[in-house]
Amino acid sequence: MNIFMTGATGYIGGTVARRLLDDGHRLRGLVRDTEKGRKLASFGVEPVAGDLDDGAVLAAEARRADAVINTADSDHRGAIDALLEGLAGSDKPFLHTSGSSIVADDAHGNVASDRIYDEDTPFEPVPGKQARVAIDRKIRDASSRGVRSIVVCPTMIYGNGLGLARDSAQIPGLAKRARASGVVRHVGKGLNVWSNVHVEDVADVYRLALTRAPAGAFYFAENGEASYRDICAAIARRLGLGAPQAWPFEEAAMELGENSAAYSFGSNSRVRGKRTRGELGWQPRHVSAIRWIETEML
Repeated sequence: MNIFMTGATGYIGGTVARRLLDDGHRLRGLVRDTEKGRKLASFGVEPVAGDLDDGAVLAAEARRADAVINTADSDHRGAIDALLEGLAGSDKPFLHTSGSSIVADDAHGNVASDRIYDEDTPFEPVPGKQARVAIDRKIRDASSRGVRSIVVCPTMIYGNGLGLARDSAQIPGLAKRARASGVVRHVGKGLNVWSNVHVEDVADVYRLALTRAPAGAFYFAENGEASYRDICAAIARRLGLGAPQAWPFEEAAMELGENSAAYSFGSNSRVRGKRTRGELGWQPRHVSAIRWIETEML
């Protein structure tokens, strides 16, 4: 296939791109500057100059491609509108990247939730995630406009990226701050639990969905879970630091931003990829973020 990608220089997109190139697909990727374009070309992806605000470029690339994959920004409504406009009536696949914080709560790190969601579980998003959920629904509803639209919803991603970007946001972000300060900190008590998944297993979801997923599909990507306190304890062991410390939410919000502190680091997000395994035949190979932190994290 000739595939157009946004986010090919990023962590998820780079790993997905590597796997698709290995499968023999031809890729074009959106880039904002010449230097990133040069790096992307050397990686094997043909660069396309532009950004997510260039609606005409996005629509034209969508019309030209056999498939479109968005891994750049889950929340950029304008880019989604342009890509769907370019794909309307074509029955081509459009794979969009969401994130499992759509089922986040307001635990602020102090509560371990017993609520577990699969793709068919109804939920009401917290106010900070309503816009993302609306975008996900709009994309799935594009199946009625002649688009084979699919939403892939990863959980906390770990592992070294195979593309131009090596690190994800959550675990490496905590480790980076710990190296700088000498202390590993979790929001609140760190009791909140997140499902997690290795980045290479996430890439396999995209590979399978590209050819197997029906229009309007939604898939969680997860294989294991852990509390933030246990994740931070593993980081401390890996870095040779002392026991993790509580990070009051107000202080975390000042450094991370309120939305990130609340929903990326302070919430519960426990999900199960029932349809990912059942419909796509996905068989993840990596089972433990804790083990990866203790043995492989750089």
